[in-house]
Amino acid sequence: MAWNEPGGKNNDPWKNRGGRDEGPPDLDDVFKKLFGKFGKMGGGNGGSGKSLGTMGIAIIAALLVVVWVVSGFYTIRESERGVVLRFGEYYEQVEPGLRWKPTFVDTVIPVDVTSIRDQASSGSMLTEDENVVRVQMEMQFRVVDPYRWTFAVTSPELSLSQALDSAIRYVVGHSQMDDVLTDGREVTRQRVWEELQTILEPYDLGVVITDMNFRDARPPEEVKDAFDDAISAQEDEQRFIREAEAYAREIEPRARGQVNRMNEEAQAYKERVILEAQGEVARFSELLPQYEAAPEVTRDRIYIETMEAVLGNTSKILVDSEGGNNMLYLPLDKLMEQRGTSTQSRDNSSPYQSAPMSTSGDTSRNSTTSSGIRDSRFRDGGQ
Repeated sequence: MAWNEPGGKNNDPWKNRGGRDEGPPDLDDVFKKLFGKFGKMGGGNGGSGKSLGTMGIAIIAALLVVVWVVSGFYTIRESERGVVLRFGEYYEQVEPGLRWKPTFVDTVIPVDVTSIRDQASSGSMLTEDENVVRVQMEMQFRVVDPYRWTFAVTSPELSLSQALDSAIRYVVGHSQMDDVLTDGREVTRQRVWEELQTILEPYDLGVVITDMNFRDARPPEEVKDAFDDAISAQEDEQRFIREAEAYAREIEPRARGQVNRMNEEAQAYKERVILEAQGEVARFSELLPQYEAAPEVTRDRIYIETMEAVLGNTSKILVDSEGGNNMLYLPLDKLMEQRGTSTQSRDNSSPYQSAPMSTSGDTSRNSTTSSGIRDSRFRDGGQ
């Protein structure tokens, strides 16, 4: 049962043994008594008091030294390098790992040297042809010298941002609007990169620029639709050019093949004509001695061979009879067709059925007449 419950014993802890109500202890009195005891231990006349005071001071000093030593341990990560300052002045650069520094003497600033950092810039800018464009670009960089990055300028990231903005405005201000918005974007990006390196070189910030990205470039909103149409037309132009080049690459090999074939055919025709001419020359060279030996016979033979070659390629012959005005027409093509038809019908009919005699008789008569006339002409030509 608690001391303050009804019916319980009056065991108030704040009452002394005499039964007087003294209340809770005063904190000031407690601290005065505590400091008084320490004073007696340090300033007493006895030797035991002096020894206890000296031991307390030694323990406190040892604890302070332990805390100071433990507080000096630190770790540099693998991606970082540490810049050590001793009494505020650069002392050295430390590699990754577990390190120790004297607290209150050295200060270590870790710097990330492996991560790729981004810095963007954007704004409305005036071009060389007095047009306004809004450009957004972003660069990527990496720290290579922790000391220069820490002490070259007061705020390296702010300096990088201002240098990037200055480079973009310089390049855009010396470029045409169409170049920035359309097919000159890659050239603009490269020029900004080179200009930024030129600006940063005197500052020696200890960084290297790894990439430069052209994120966006657009005209003012009032004329955005017109520029979109112009860009679309330029893209169509490039597409048509690529299609034409593809068609040219497709048609050119075939044209070259045709040219080569025509050259080969012409060369073959040339060689054939030359060989035929050489053959004719050789043939006439062989006929010359024969003609000199028997001119009339050789002439008649050549004439007969020539007429045979000429009449062998025609299907119609006109024969002029001697001593009359009548001209005989021999349709050899029709006669040959009739002969072929009669032969086919004879083959398809009975073996005892004969062919019409009129056709055969006419043919033989015409052949005889033609042969007789031709022989007479040959004789006339030979007389």
